[in-house]
Amino acid sequence: MGSSADSERLFNRQRTLHEILGGGLDVILWRQKNLTLGILLVTLCAWVVFEKSGYTLLSLVSSVLLLLMSILFLWAKSAAILNRPAPPLPQLQLSEEMVNEMAASIRSRVNALLSVSQDISLGKDSRLFFKVAAYLLLIYFAGGLTDFLTLSYTSLVMVLTIPALYERCEDYVDKYIMMGYRKLLQLYVKLDEEYLNRFQNWVLEKKKLS
Repeated sequence: MGSSADSERLFNRQRTLHEILGGGLDVILWRQKNLTLGILLVTLCAWVVFEKSGYTLLSLVSSVLLLLMSILFLWAKSAAILNRPAPPLPQLQLSEEMVNEMAASIRSRVNALLSVSQDISLGKDSRLFFKVAAYLLLIYFAGGLTDFLTLSYTSLVMVLTIPALYERCEDYVDKYIMMGYRKLLQLYVKLDEEYLNRFQNWVLEKKKLS
């Protein structure tokens, strides 16, 4: 791959998709075909069960937990009567260190989200505003076309198929996406100069007059 191809890569990245995702996510790139196919089949079966049986996620989880607790309870009682070993259960306990790490991670992500929301609300980043607005509109239209369960299944299928397809055709995909991105950027600059700047100047004039 030449230097011209490298410059056309998305986000000007220098590493391949496999290097970015890491070896632990080989299942997404179909490096472990049996595991990836198994995940898709299990997810498809779960989706069919939810759609055809009338179960909701909450009712199914509560039924499974009730069945599991009943089995373990009867196992423990019968083991005590028959002098057999109790069910081999791990120690179910969260360490203080684990809780602190989770809290710190959640805190940093929430603060980053609040910072972005503040920048958008104060009009500091117009490009970010349009990006967030586009994502929210996409979610809105997707939510209107399907239910949450189908959307979740479709999202998983996309996660397990699009990266693998992209890896095979990344040179062509990057080339045409970058061409489209440059055209959109030119359109944004044009709109920003013709409309947003005029609107900001109009607001400033109104403030001065008031």
